[in-house]
Amino acid sequence: MTNPYTAPIPPAPRPPDTRPLRKRVLVWVGGVALFVVGVGIGATGEDGQQPAGDEAKPATTVTATRTATPEPAPTVTETVKAKAKPRPTVTVTRSAAAKAADDGDAGSGGSSGDTGGGQDSSGTCSIVSSAGNCYSAGQFCRNSDHGATTSTASGRTIKCASRSGSWRWTYS
Repeated sequence: MTNPYTAPIPPAPRPPDTRPLRKRVLVWVGGVALFVVGVGIGATGEDGQQPAGDEAKPATTVTATRTATPEPAPTVTETVKAKAKPRPTVTVTRSAAAKAADDGDAGSGGSSGDTGGGQDSSGTCSIVSSAGNCYSAGQFCRNSDHGATTSTASGRTIKCASRSGSWRWTYS
């Protein structure tokens, strides 16, 4: 087992090159000779191209542009009076419960259940949704209802308040 606190053993050095010196020199001489031959071949071939002459020099062009800056014109300011924003209209609607016919059956009357639109039989909702239903806590408020107070179908008071960046009906 090896000790983790001791330095690692360095790898063995590479053995010296076993080729004779004359063979290594021949490789360098051959490479240099090949390079010189390539440069010589590339320099002698013109391939029908003419060398660029000195007569094609770019001419300098000077362009002067003048733009007219208009003088500032008088500023016309129109004053507009702000109109007051309309506030939510609170309408209280009271409806009387319909009396059931005296046929002896208490379950067949219309006063024991929901009256259809989400309102209870006493009509305690002062603000209703666009569909005519009573709001309940947790629902989103309309923009026109911000800050308004109404009651749920069961008669509990709720208020339109801003919570976590959104306007919702909450118990007050």
